[in-house]
Amino acid sequence: MPADKYTAVWVSHTSISDFLKCPRAYYLKNVYRDPATKHKIKLMTPALALGQSVHEVLESLSQLPAGKRFSVPLPVKFDKAWEKVKGERGGFPSDEVEYTYKKRGLEMLARVYNHPGPINNLSVKIQMDLPYYWLSEEDNIILCGKVDWLEYLPETDSVHIIDFKTGKIQEEESSLQLPIYSLLVSNCQKRKTTKASYWYLAESDTLTEKTLPDLQDAEKKILEIALQMKLARQLNRFKCPNGEDFCFACRPFEKILKREAKLVGQDEYGADVYIIDRVEAENREGEIL
Repeated sequence: MPADKYTAVWVSHTSISDFLKCPRAYYLKNVYRDPATKHKIKLMTPALALGQSVHEVLESLSQLPAGKRFSVPLPVKFDKAWEKVKGERGGFPSDEVEYTYKKRGLEMLARVYNHPGPINNLSVKIQMDLPYYWLSEEDNIILCGKVDWLEYLPETDSVHIIDFKTGKIQEEESSLQLPIYSLLVSNCQKRKTTKASYWYLAESDTLTEKTLPDLQDAEKKILEIALQMKLARQLNRFKCPNGEDFCFACRPFEKILKREAKLVGQDEYGADVYIIDRVEAENREGEIL
């Protein structure tokens, strides 16, 4: 049977992370559709709204030539992006909380403007709206994801993977994010990756360089997890490790199913967007986009 991207199981860093934390959370975020609306569901929090807005501004810079990236002031771009998440739509319980988060976003972008580093250099764009490749045609599994920034390194004709971080929690050494991004970059464009870094925008003017993964080992490990995800979908078995008590990852989505969350609209992909109460939103502060 030939590979078919429309029937394939698509996996990404986010969906794999969801599955590893809690299969039930993975199901509710990536598979479940509300029987009434036929839409997927999305939980919006202040931290997610902040990350979404900052990333949108930085993504817009990657579309421009190196010398023109700051021709429009970043606060102007940020205000436009913020319109999509202001007030309830961003999960903000009050004007004061929203002001705090918006101020943090502006501070991050001021850091980029004052210490642009790689943002002033040549970059590479993968010519796909959503970069993807066949992780396994035999198993009908596709790996996909968007890489924040690819700096072009002319001295070696190679690329530098950069991921922007807007949350307070640093990525763990065991994280699969850079291995996944390295695989995508290797399979979706022609240049070799010779460097990979995180940029923790909330606290650092410079990048944190990381060791490049072994691509063969990374692909093997990610395929093993993807096969578990495929099996869970085939069996329709998505159990929370905490059982009926539910865990931190899936509990907020259970609130949506119980109609204990507030519907505030739809996102650009047609998912129903919900918010939860202030205490839970603040407890999810460390969430990283």
